[in-house]
Amino acid sequence: MIAVRLLWLAVLLVAIPAWVGNCFLNVDKPCRNPVFLWISGQMLLWAGFQVICVPVILLEGRMWMVTVAYCGYILVLLAAATVRYFRQSRTLRAVREAKPEKAEIILWVLAGVLLLVQLVLAVLMVYGDGDDAYYVAISAAAEESGRMYQKIPYTGMHTELDVRHGLAPFPIWIAWLAQMTGITTVIVAKTLVPVALISMTYGVFYLLGSRVLFAGEGAYRKKKWALPAFLLCTEVLVLFGDYSYYTVENFMIARSRQGKAALGSILIPMIFFLLLTLLRKIQEEQKITVGFWVLLGSVMTACCLASTMGALLACMLVGTAGLCGAVSYRKWKLILPLIGCCIPCIVYAGMYLLLG
Repeated sequence: MIAVRLLWLAVLLVAIPAWVGNCFLNVDKPCRNPVFLWISGQMLLWAGFQVICVPVILLEGRMWMVTVAYCGYILVLLAAATVRYFRQSRTLRAVREAKPEKAEIILWVLAGVLLLVQLVLAVLMVYGDGDDAYYVAISAAAEESGRMYQKIPYTGMHTELDVRHGLAPFPIWIAWLAQMTGITTVIVAKTLVPVALISMTYGVFYLLGSRVLFAGEGAYRKKKWALPAFLLCTEVLVLFGDYSYYTVENFMIARSRQGKAALGSILIPMIFFLLLTLLRKIQEEQKITVGFWVLLGSVMTACCLASTMGALLACMLVGTAGLCGAVSYRKWKLILPLIGCCIPCIVYAGMYLLLG
């Protein structure tokens, strides 16, 4: 029974997002990369959860309403991704990669082993953070009672709606995973979800390395070992990055079940990746598809799911990059779709100021 539940959790965290990612097959040429499909699909799922969950919370609805609506949303995305896959698969061709060198293979093996070590440590050496008394308790209360942000997490007593935290319902997403799998909320939050989120973090760095940092025609492109070496160095820095309680590395490894950790480790680097991809497309005069803007808007909305501060940080990052790109390449029309991608963040930031 436990194996079935773990398998179902893997389907929810890996298989379904990876297939939903087929909606973005036309974003760029190498979009058949499974890492890109997995992460982009999860961004779309997170964005939908934010849009569905926040109104239910503000209306003081129950958890089952979120579950029903979100499961319907997933089914719609799966159908759309299936249609997109079979329509687009005829026009997309697999890219043949050159035979890897011995040094590249060794570095990939070392990077994989070090990643496995971090995942094992994240499971076996669970860290008890003070914020878990609130966030994990909120997830457990929502899953058990069906009430979202209407209980005091420290005592279990009923209280008025906590609108400020309810605008970033990342703990409710964890409660949904526990509800769908039947696994205890604490185990899902502190043991199982970190495995997926840490892997996703390195997936984003893989995309940054393979598609941006080492995607040119210079020396790095000729040296195939540069990408695994980059990931290996990143993993080493993360392992020894816990020199302060507030470092990104600490949040990534020890506090990955918290939304602010996903914001700093996954979502903001993903925005960097998309913005760098956008500027590269403008420089090479490539067509920017609607799917790209949908993906960027999904990541922006997912930032609001992770933390209320994510709305401000995401808008500042996109606004600064968009202004620099418009001035540098004289593409003033670029500002309009970027503003459109920022609308969800502006809406949730306004709700925070009015209701928080």
